[in-house]
Amino acid sequence: MVKVACERPDHYGRSLSQWDCSELALQMVAVGLVARISASTIRRILANHKLKPWRHHLWLSAKVARDAAFSAAVEALVRLYTRVLAPDEVVLCLDEKTSLQPRTRLAPTRPGKPTQVALVEHEYQRKGALNLLAAFDTRTGRVYGVTRPRKRQSEFIELLELLEAAIDPKIRHIHLVMDNVAMHQGKLVQQWLGTHPRFECHFPPAHCSWLNQIEQWFSILQRKRFTIVDFESLEHLAERLQAFITEWNERAHPFNWTTKSAAKVMAKCEKQSLSLAT
Repeated sequence: MVKVACERPDHYGRSLSQWDCSELALQMVAVGLVARISASTIRRILANHKLKPWRHHLWLSAKVARDAAFSAAVEALVRLYTRVLAPDEVVLCLDEKTSLQPRTRLAPTRPGKPTQVALVEHEYQRKGALNLLAAFDTRTGRVYGVTRPRKRQSEFIELLELLEAAIDPKIRHIHLVMDNVAMHQGKLVQQWLGTHPRFECHFPPAHCSWLNQIEQWFSILQRKRFTIVDFESLEHLAERLQAFITEWNERAHPFNWTTKSAAKVMAKCEKQSLSLAT
């Protein structure tokens, strides 16, 4: 039974994603291992072997080898996040949160009342989508953002121009941490960067979105602003996004990155890679 639980159901001709106790009990009877067995007995046996075949975790085949070069690239970014910056430099993390939809409800959302939770109409109207292009200052927590219906090099350059105008000219080194995608390295972007030498780009290795701190801020945005999606229009959505950024900046704070915490993540990645290899 333990052997069966450690293999995919399809291997035994069963059309199941994963085993559960009831299905394993049926399988044991079907193959003639026992005449009768209960799901609770299966559960006790599995618990004794520390098996939970009904659970799963996602993992990703790395496009970049987790070797010394990978570790060096991660360590370089972690140093950029944790070292003391010179007075004339800042570190910004950039990325895009895409396909943000207004989802106008057919009836207004009703706020919560005593003994009653907030009520959100199930039906909604589609009214297009927006993309939020944003940058996060790793030392102050300040966020810069623009909303646009499309996500191209021209929109990304608009974000860069916003940064150029907003950041004090005395800052001579602006480090940009961003994904290594075509939009961030296109000809138009390269031309713009060539005429603005104080910007310097840093690219995390592939499949390392956890190294981009703007993702942490995006998760806060998702939790606090998009738990209920009921905006009247694209314009209303854009205005509310800018209002959220303004409110955040009034009490902005950086995220507590340390070399020790990053080392823990790397150790976990190495441990997982070894377990998958074996």
